[in-house]
Amino acid sequence: MTLQNALKAALVLSLCLGVAACGSRRGGIRIADAAPADDSYISNNRESAPTNYDKSSIWDVFGPSKAEQTVQVNRYLWAASLDVLSFLPVQSVDPFTGIIVTGYGTPPGGGRSYRATVHIKDPALEARSLKVSLQTSGGGAVSASTARAVEDAILSRARQLRIADNKL
Repeated sequence: MTLQNALKAALVLSLCLGVAACGSRRGGIRIADAAPADDSYISNNRESAPTNYDKSSIWDVFGPSKAEQTVQVNRYLWAASLDVLSFLPVQSVDPFTGIIVTGYGTPPGGGRSYRATVHIKDPALEARSLKVSLQTSGGGAVSASTARAVEDAILSRARQLRIADNKL
């Protein structure tokens, strides 16, 4: 094979790959396309996680990523966490990642100071979506039963808020 034929073959191969990369998407409807425009989808317990399946060409894969893709949190768990831990001063909140960090505070009727970090990992109203970490003012971690009791209180309050919202 001559050099000229090798160059022609390389050119044809690169053109074929370029055309294949610009192909159209597969048909069908995605879950994200079927979601209503208002917040009523939140009460359905699940929203699909963002995926990269909507890339339409090879150039989209190597292009800049979408910074708007964030983790969605359950609004009832978010409000219940702030409500149950209202005796603690809030240091920082990030609704895009689902993290609430509080300072030290004493619960009503209690003698010890606690601080909490709440992580809401999923838009579902389930126990696996919620992680609470507690520390005492002495720097030690609290017992697992105490952290579980706080998680249960947050989950119960979130369910109450959902029922009161009449979106079952």
